[in-house]
Amino acid sequence: MKHGRRQLVVVRHAKSAYPPGVPDVGRPLGERGVADAPRMGVRIRDLVGPIDVAVVSPAERTQQTWALLAEALDPVPDVQTDQRVYRDWGAQLLDVVHDLPAAATTALVLGHEPGVSELVLRLADHGNRPLRDRIDLKFPTCAVAVLGVGGTWSEVRPGTASLEAFLTPKD
Repeated sequence: MKHGRRQLVVVRHAKSAYPPGVPDVGRPLGERGVADAPRMGVRIRDLVGPIDVAVVSPAERTQQTWALLAEALDPVPDVQTDQRVYRDWGAQLLDVVHDLPAAATTALVLGHEPGVSELVLRLADHGNRPLRDRIDLKFPTCAVAVLGVGGTWSEVRPGTASLEAFLTPKD
C-alpha cells in the first residue's frame, strides 16, 4: 500500500439459510456459506495483508461469516459490531467509514445487500460514466471489494476511492 493510502475491504455476508420462523436478523449461514467464508478469509489475507479493524453487522449470518473469515486473518483485527451496518444502505454506510479509527490503515466492513454494493459504487464512481456502467458489479454472497482511499477516513467522499479488486467465491 502506498504511503498515505488506506484500504477499505467491503464484504457481503456468506450464503445464508432460510429456516422457517426465524427473523431476518437471526438467519444463520447455510452449507455453502460455511464453505465459502473460510476460503474468502484466506483470499482477503493474501490480497490485503493485516486488517486493523473490522465493523460487522449484528445479524447472525454476518457474525458467523466474520468468525469464519477471521480464522484466516493474522493477526485477527479488532472487531466492532455496529447496528448501522445491518439497517443502513450505501450513503448512510458512509457514516460507518467516517467513524473508523484514525490509526487504522486497512479496515473491513461486513454487511448486506444492497448496502455493500451501494457503498462501493458510491465511493468508486468518478463521474464520466457511472461505475455500474464500466464494470459488472453484482455483489453475490461472500463477495469482497477492495477500495483504495487517500486521506483520513473522515475525509472519504463519494467518488474519492478506487476499486482495486473485486473477488467472489466463484472466481
